[in-house]
Amino acid sequence: MVEVSREKFEELVAEALDTIPPELAQVMENVVMVVVDDPPEPGLLGLYTGIPLTERGDWYAGVLPDRIEIYRNPICEICETEDEVVEEVQITVVHEIAHHFGIDDDRLHELGW
Repeated sequence: MVEVSREKFEELVAEALDTIPPELAQVMENVVMVVVDDPPEPGLLGLYTGIPLTERGDWYAGVLPDRIEIYRNPICEICETEDEVVEEVQITVVHEIAHHFGIDDDRLHELGW
């Protein structure tokens, strides 16, 4: 287990977001990403809640933002070094953003995520 302060962890999430290709970042709509210490259920490192871009239609207006949560404590618990935390944050951020784009877990696993 690695101890990473909330402030440092939030910086790691911001850095992971900065690595998203600009052409993808530009089309991310109505989504917020937050760091949360603990997940609502064991085993989660991140969680996307919302309506994926691929499912939005003309009816989509006036809704609250989609939410991506990145869970600090579980990520720190499975890592032995800060470098591993950096890598796991990157993987988790990409994974949850993929859900925003409508990519499900099965497809992510096929792609190696």
